[in-house]
Amino acid sequence: MQTPYYLIDERNLLKNLNKINYIREHCGVKFLLALKCFSTWSVFPLMNKYMDGTTSSSLYEAKLGAEKFGKETHAFSVAYRQEEVDELKNISSKIIFNSITQFKRFYKDVKNMKIGLRINPGISYSHFDLADPARKNSRLGIINEKEILPVLNRISGVMFHFNCENDDFCEFSKMLDKISDKYEKILNAIEWISLGGGLFFTKENYPIDKFCEKLKLFKDRYNLKVYLEPGEAAITGSCQLVTTVLDIVQNDKKIAIVDASIEAHMLDLLTYRQTAKLSEKKGKNEYVVAGCSCLAGDIFGEYKIVRKLKVGSQICFSDAAGYTMVKKNWFNGIQMPSIAIKRLNGEIEVVRSFSYADFVSQL
Repeated sequence: MQTPYYLIDERNLLKNLNKINYIREHCGVKFLLALKCFSTWSVFPLMNKYMDGTTSSSLYEAKLGAEKFGKETHAFSVAYRQEEVDELKNISSKIIFNSITQFKRFYKDVKNMKIGLRINPGISYSHFDLADPARKNSRLGIINEKEILPVLNRISGVMFHFNCENDDFCEFSKMLDKISDKYEKILNAIEWISLGGGLFFTKENYPIDKFCEKLKLFKDRYNLKVYLEPGEAAITGSCQLVTTVLDIVQNDKKIAIVDASIEAHMLDLLTYRQTAKLSEKKGKNEYVVAGCSCLAGDIFGEYKIVRKLKVGSQICFSDAAGYTMVKKNWFNGIQMPSIAIKRLNGEIEVVRSFSYADFVSQL
């Protein structure tokens, strides 16, 4: 196959899905795939066997979830337009509002639906201020509990999204206790709750049984239907970005230039100033691996590896599923990576490739 391409391995994806299914069976919570993180619908036929639906951040994501994934479709937006609500009410299982003003504006349109409100509890777990939903002056969710109490009889559930890459069970447990105590009156009055995403429960050695026990106690205490909305946790370790070295230049260090771009193809890493993970054994050969765009900072990272690179060498960046394909762009008109899937039977299927016509049609 010609590089660059994303290669999703369904066997690795299944490892995460089996952990999700274990939690479903042991504590009765439901799982919704967060489409903002991963929307590659060609693997949805596998994923929807182990998950209960999708959660969205826009009309288009909700439509994709309804059409390609099926099951439950939860609609959320920081702010809706009237025409979006008109369409969402026909395809969504639940609609969630970010503010009381939006709830009041559209209530008459959706009063026959399962309606939820997003609450900002003022606490969160995030390594980055950029992604912290409880950051100072956050616009995400309702801060004042007193705004919610007068409309409790008109909603059926609430959503909390207060984690980002949280792999610390103890921190999650403490925060859930705080939410439980602070919002007891609300929790006793509703049917369902979403605890959002950002919980890294598929990480190796994560205490899944303790996680199940904690969720079950919370669920049973309030007799609630509990939803989790994993993005990264559902697809971590399941994809590689496969590239080819086009040139090696020297500027104090050896710089291997590949036929992909962190700006265009792994943008989240550039945004958060993180190094891409390289599928290589560590060794003595030192390289800066850089993208082929004109952006000076288009750098995947610096690595020490066993093999010596040359023009034509393939380099694979691991953990390339989340916040990559949903963010890829045509910066510099660089060739967009194809999307390929290694199915459970070992066969590789190219499900999408891109051409100059796709580049032209974007603008």
